[in-house]
Amino acid sequence: MASRLPALDPAVLAAISVGGGLGATARFGFAYWWPVLPGRFPWSTFTVNVLGCFAIGVLMVAVTELWEAPTLVRPFLGIGVLGGFTTFSTYSLEIRRLVGTGATGTAVAYLGLSVLAALGAVALAMIATRWVARRGLA
Repeated sequence: MASRLPALDPAVLAAISVGGGLGATARFGFAYWWPVLPGRFPWSTFTVNVLGCFAIGVLMVAVTELWEAPTLVRPFLGIGVLGGFTTFSTYSLEIRRLVGTGATGTAVAYLGLSVLAALGAVALAMIATRWVARRGLA
């Protein structure tokens, strides 16, 4: 009997689905609470993506270096919750909208700052999580 790929395991798919629903709901709530104004820097999406990247940095150190996580933790939190919470599609759409409204400078700033801040958030989270773990604070 051929082995099943872990991603096709019904329990993994269910964990991703439930996590994705929770993450997307949180993302919607954040956008509802802090709407993006036309032609303005999309702070809510920027913040969500940076927070999500920080969280993924913490999560990956935790589940790969600090403790042996149960099988469904990574798909539920990493792919599901954080995948549903962060949003590359909205980021892309907002860049297009900014360019379309003539706010090209804002679009370019948003494009570059988002990438730099997201990568920086992951790196900072990984460093901070390891630092906290070494000091026995976790």
